[in-house]
Amino acid sequence: MSSTWILLRRPVASRSIPRLRMVFKSMSTHPGPSQMDHLLYTATVDAEPLHRYRQGGYHPVALGDCLKAGRYKVLHKLGWGGYSTVWAARDQREEVYVAVKISVAEREHEGETRELQTMKELASHLPPPKHTVHLLDDFDLRGPNGSHECLVYELLGPNIPDTIDAHFPAGRLPGQLAKAIAKQALIGLDSLHQQRIGHGDLHTRNLAFTMPSMDSLTEEQFTEMLGNPEIGHVRRTDGKDLEPGIPEYIVRPTSYQTRSWKPTQSIKIIDFGESFLRTVVPQTLHTPLPVRAPEIIFHDRIDYQVDLWSMGCMLFELFVGQPPFDTFFLTPRILVGQMLEIATDDMPKRWQGIWDTMNAEGSELTESTGPNLQGWLEEVYFDCALRPDLTREDIARLGQIIGRLLRFEPSARASAREVLDDPWFNE
Repeated sequence: MSSTWILLRRPVASRSIPRLRMVFKSMSTHPGPSQMDHLLYTATVDAEPLHRYRQGGYHPVALGDCLKAGRYKVLHKLGWGGYSTVWAARDQREEVYVAVKISVAEREHEGETRELQTMKELASHLPPPKHTVHLLDDFDLRGPNGSHECLVYELLGPNIPDTIDAHFPAGRLPGQLAKAIAKQALIGLDSLHQQRIGHGDLHTRNLAFTMPSMDSLTEEQFTEMLGNPEIGHVRRTDGKDLEPGIPEYIVRPTSYQTRSWKPTQSIKIIDFGESFLRTVVPQTLHTPLPVRAPEIIFHDRIDYQVDLWSMGCMLFELFVGQPPFDTFFLTPRILVGQMLEIATDDMPKRWQGIWDTMNAEGSELTESTGPNLQGWLEEVYFDCALRPDLTREDIARLGQIIGRLLRFEPSARASAREVLDDPWFNE
């Protein structure tokens, strides 16, 4: 991990997103297994939880496996989450490298998942959006743990935090690169919102860099570029044989940090596992708490405008290296207290009763002692050991833009298109 600088808004909570090793993040809401299940299997590498290899859980994958009647040959692991594992593979029919996301066998509902619905909707519009990941194929996979939905995506590079760790040891992006990435993320979000599609999980780990084409590389060259896979054999602690649904080994996800290649300056929005169409709006979302829109916390009606709040948080982080709200020891109550300091409008009266109850039941300090949005942005950006490469005028303009997004009332937030039209992004 890089020597990232962190400023504290409160003594109990830092502002740095945990560096989880995953390319496609998924949030799991399934009840946890017993402690015995956790301890039954062991492996020598750190990757996905082994107790999730069970009926309804992960599909056991081995390097070299060929999926969909031999079309996709698995070469490396890209990441994992509560609902899926993601693998780098060679499409032997089209002769291109791809990412295959293999979902757990459990389904939230019958039929297509929201992610597949969203990706098919995006694919129906030509040309496809430039700054959102493209779905190439989908298929079902039968295995010992059930039937798994598989989505085949274009292969992308590392996400923003991993790129910072690998290439920017100071802990944040250069100002002009941050501005270019922010603009592309807004273009991608605008393309979704033009169709009233909500992403539902917008944060810097779900922005991935594109890479120069590697399709001409041999499988050996491709694997070497990602780093030779590190495997850990799975054992039962009681010495018994592994069940059919348990893999013989698990693979540590690839790390881009030590590779010699460098990503392009083009990014795409990834991981549509929380996405939704205007016709299929969920009751709630599992957006990470530090970037979660207040209407989710207050159980209000949800629409695509939840992404605008998350975008405000993400713009803050892209430029200063940490989000505006605490990320450790964070509870909804603490977060709302910080929202009251940062948001540029008042909390809607319809939420006040819930907040009063939430506040009365809590035990944390409730005094509003932190700076407002602009003060906090300037403090984090300028009051550190890093040499700033943006001016105070730039940061003032950025604060105004973020302030148009971090508004409690969803309908009062600036749209992605309105933010894009700000002249600052073209200066």
